[in-house]
Amino acid sequence: MMEPITKRRRILAEFLDRVWSGGDIEQCDAYLAESYSIHHDPGDPWDGQVLSVAGFKERVRLSRAPFPDQRFQVQRWFESAAGVAVMWLWEATHKGDLPGFPATGRTLRMSGATAYDFDDQDRICGHWQVTDRLGVYRQLRQGQG
Repeated sequence: MMEPITKRRRILAEFLDRVWSGGDIEQCDAYLAESYSIHHDPGDPWDGQVLSVAGFKERVRLSRAPFPDQRFQVQRWFESAAGVAVMWLWEATHKGDLPGFPATGRTLRMSGATAYDFDDQDRICGHWQVTDRLGVYRQLRQGQG
């Protein structure tokens, strides 16, 4: 039996598809609360920060720049009263430079889990995240020498 898709799960699925995978940064206005807290995201330059919607848009823009074709595929969904957590797979082509890593044109892959918080108006207002950034670094290092 398939579990019903809740309102928050639908909102998060659209947000991940349109903003993070699709690159439509202006859609942030439709999904985010006025204040977005990055509670825990080791290795992310914005770890521990509270962002406005404009700040979050800049985060997405800068994060997608080296990987404009990135795609997130959600593997598992978990929901509680506080929000929705997802386990995901990420794939992207390294098309733009990163510090110390000129664009390679290679496909990179990563996995992670993110727990998204929602406010009482069903706006996304923060996250806790763990990702395999070391795995991405190793993929970037392949072929350097």
